[in-house]
Amino acid sequence: MAKKTYDLLFKLLLIGDSGVGKTCVLFRFSDDAFNTTFISTIGIDFKIKTVELNGKKIKLQIWDTAGQERFHTITTSYYRGANGIMLVYDITNPKSFDNISKWLRNIEEHASEDVERMLLGNKCDMEEKRMISKERGEQIAREHGIKFYETSAKNNINIEKAFMTLATDILHKTPNKESDGGASPFPPSQKQQSKGCCS
Repeated sequence: MAKKTYDLLFKLLLIGDSGVGKTCVLFRFSDDAFNTTFISTIGIDFKIKTVELNGKKIKLQIWDTAGQERFHTITTSYYRGANGIMLVYDITNPKSFDNISKWLRNIEEHASEDVERMLLGNKCDMEEKRMISKERGEQIAREHGIKFYETSAKNNINIEKAFMTLATDILHKTPNKESDGGASPFPPSQKQQSKGCCS
């Protein structure tokens, strides 16, 4: 048996409408890269990044979900195993902001009760196209008792800070024991097909 190279495993989920920049946010955090030529995420994809917090090595398994309605049934099954969920909207796209309430309802319906949530207003580098004020983002976050950051994957604004804050908040909730993050995020039928190379 290979020795475990981390103390805790946290499963994080990125949700929000298609096109808000979830994949860009993930790549900026995991690979410190920005790419404008992503194709829409089909179903679900994930990245792994190990960080150190309070002297513990924490493996973050970050799932990037498809925003399109047609993938909805696939992605809701991933809510169950998540320790933290980031809701992302695009500050230049009012519809993506209006839909945050829908995404919050999805979390209530499908995720575990104590899941840590965070709201991200992405693309804050596009000030000239801004349609959603920072105050509106702060207000909806306050109403739901969650933290809020405006981020830019392109200019690398608040990306690291948001992920590390979320991981820290989950760590504070985690009992002091070796944890494997509890439930597997895979629906039983898909467990076999998990990408073995990345585990």
